[in-house]
Amino acid sequence: MNDRDTHKQEPAVKSPRLLIALAACAALLLPMAASAADPELKLPDFTSLRKNAVDFTDITIDGMLLRIMKKFAADDDEEAAQILTDIKSVRVRAFEFDSDDAYSPADVDTVRKQLSAPGWSAVVQQRSREEKSNVDVYMNMDGDKILGIAVIESEPRSFTIINVVGNIDFAKLTKMAGGLGIPKVGQSD
Repeated sequence: MNDRDTHKQEPAVKSPRLLIALAACAALLLPMAASAADPELKLPDFTSLRKNAVDFTDITIDGMLLRIMKKFAADDDEEAAQILTDIKSVRVRAFEFDSDDAYSPADVDTVRKQLSAPGWSAVVQQRSREEKSNVDVYMNMDGDKILGIAVIESEPRSFTIINVVGNIDFAKLTKMAGGLGIPKVGQSD
């Protein structure tokens, strides 16, 4: 007999109860980790709508451009610089048409469907049958932390989608309305 035959190897987990408890915890936590929705929405390619639009806005501010903006804001406006420090991206898609039904509501609905994923919570939902308008405001939350905001406004002749991603202080963000392509909502000039 050699040493291999006489030496028993100890199991890594000695207690089967501990192994079962660890497996149960992993099984419970795995769906929670997988189900959290990404605060950055997957926006459709609206390029084909540009030729029919009277007016369109396509803004994407992230990465290097956002870092440059943070630098300039730090020189000019300390409050704006503080807000931008925690923002990862700002995306705005806005289209206006000269006739009703110039775009498919399905284009906007693909974005709205993403907001039904876990992690997103409706904050405002407004529907006007008379004006045929819909406004939805959603927040992507992790506990008390706002990770993303989405605003979708649609009418027969126009729609706007705004997606802001980052650690967001909503009170500070509203002060930026009118800047970074973020429209002023419900404020008179």
